Amino acid sequence: MAEEKIQRLIQEQVPGKQITLAHVIASPISEIYESIGIENNGAIGILTLSPCETAMIAADLAAKSAGVEIGFLDRFTGSVVLSGDIQSVEESLTNVVEVFQHSLGFSVVDVTKT
Repeated sequence: MAEEKIQRLIQEQVPGKQITLAHVIASPISEIYESIGIENNGAIGILTLSPCETAMIAADLAAKSAGVEIGFLDRFTGSVVLSGDIQSVEESLTNVVEVFQHSLGFSVVDVTKT
């Protein structure tokens, strides 16, 4: 009987201080609202952060910086979904990115928009 070599792969999440996505969906289709379970309030803003717990800080900053609603917050994956008018969503994401970069020393991405 020939011996088989078993290759093992161990994956670890090593949280860095970073925002990996800051995106505005300016005019989402209605199915997106339905699938994530939030009301249609205009634009949708999406953030992903690491470490995951910083999603709570990001959501708080976003809500305080512009007229947006927190549609979804997951402190276990670092995901935040915001909704509101396009200008407010863009403003809140921009503010979050700037505060995380300049005050908290995070690596950040540019706010993008589709």
